[in-house]
Amino acid sequence: MEKIKDFKDLKVWQKSHELALEIYKTTVKFPPEEKFGLVSQMRRASVSIAANIAEGFAKRGKKDKMNFYNISQGSLQELKYYLILTKDLNYTENLENCWKFADEIGKMLNGLITSVGQTPPNP
Repeated sequence: MEKIKDFKDLKVWQKSHELALEIYKTTVKFPPEEKFGLVSQMRRASVSIAANIAEGFAKRGKKDKMNFYNISQGSLQELKYYLILTKDLNYTENLENCWKFADEIGKMLNGLITSVGQTPPNP
């Protein structure tokens, strides 16, 4: 197994980054009146997932790491609601990739949080 040296080596970060790119592509097609509403919220939440994973990776303490990974999980749940709202507003039919990424990331984040929670604290 390769040593993880940088947040970019984390598969969960890679998937989160792909999700953010997918959200940007998807929201381009939204109505113009949503530019500062739902589009902005979805983009912010999707970027927050990857950004908090990156920030958490840089933290030394277990408590700090867990905090950022939990924030990332919260942003993911927020984004899932926006995906539901997007579908209900009939803004797009093509959300399969977004849901696929979101579900994978959720499982990976749960694993990461569990893993960090089981590691002994740094001296």
